[in-house]
Amino acid sequence: MGFQIEQICLHWLEMPLVHFFETSFGRTTRRRIILVEVSSGGASGWGEVTCGEHPHYNEEWTEGAWLILRDYLVPEACGSRLETPAEAARFGARLRGHRMARGGLEAACWDLEARLRGEPLWKTLGGGARREIPCGVSIGIQDTPAQLIGKIRAELEAGYQRIKIKIKPGWDVHIVEAVRREFPDILLMADANSAYTLADTDRLKALDEFGLMMIEQPLAHDDIIDHSLLQEKLNTPICLDECIRTRHHARQAIELGACRIINIKLGRVGGFTEAKAIHDLCQSRGIPVWCGGMLESGVGRAHNIALASLENFTLPGDVSASKRYWTRDIIQPPVEVTPRGTIVLRDEPGFGYALDMDFLASVRVRQETFCAK
Repeated sequence: MGFQIEQICLHWLEMPLVHFFETSFGRTTRRRIILVEVSSGGASGWGEVTCGEHPHYNEEWTEGAWLILRDYLVPEACGSRLETPAEAARFGARLRGHRMARGGLEAACWDLEARLRGEPLWKTLGGGARREIPCGVSIGIQDTPAQLIGKIRAELEAGYQRIKIKIKPGWDVHIVEAVRREFPDILLMADANSAYTLADTDRLKALDEFGLMMIEQPLAHDDIIDHSLLQEKLNTPICLDECIRTRHHARQAIELGACRIINIKLGRVGGFTEAKAIHDLCQSRGIPVWCGGMLESGVGRAHNIALASLENFTLPGDVSASKRYWTRDIIQPPVEVTPRGTIVLRDEPGFGYALDMDFLASVRVRQETFCAK
């Protein structure tokens, strides 16, 4: 179908989390979120920039992403004609990094295309391999092991199919052991967020006895080679996250034997076009993928649901209910999980949910609008 970008509006939101979320690199209690609204032909598509408040997960952070969008991406995109939404991946191609900022803009273009066609985003993407998306949850580091056990029990009672717990040195083997003792049969994985080095190989190998689905990104955020050396020594599959930003990185990791699973995060790889390319490569090589989360609002969460409907997303992802993170989400209805631990695809045009514009306005702290010249 295609469209010409007539206007882009940037929205900066600030929303408190229901409960703090802690990883090996810090604790988050409040999210700063950038939404990108792209308009054409009387319709608007929405995308979310999924970076954190600080440049800890990668080099991007909210303030920096706003400047990249305002000063580089929006001037390049505004007024451009796209024949397909995949062409939006070219915006910012000359920049080094900043894939989350680029991905928010690109996702908005895919959403706009779906709305102009009058079809759900998952269909525009070529998804729909399953009408119910299997869901897992990611549980951050807690103040006590008992608190962690209690949270896991609550999530299992809510129906979630897989539990991921965050680990770091000093909060790892004894924690996994305690969880396994309490829940011997659940699908369980551990996410290290790059907290270890090869010097910790024996400590990571000690996790083999607990039957984990995977250990996610145990070594450096930009490493592939050391992960291949570690994977040789572990029975537990390694899943790569932070270091896989492109199809090229995924190919290198697979050929080096650095992982047996890959987590695809829409923002980390720069949007749907690259995410689909990584998905297709992994499918051709027999590497399962799953959809990771970045504490998104309902907009980013809805995009993740559409992405996870592609065929090779065979493992439960971090795509969970709105209420796990927000007292009130910016979409209506909020994302909900069935008692079966799934999210049902919606057939409404675009990402499938209505925006709660009144509430969005109440949590918006900054806004800038740009029109094509």
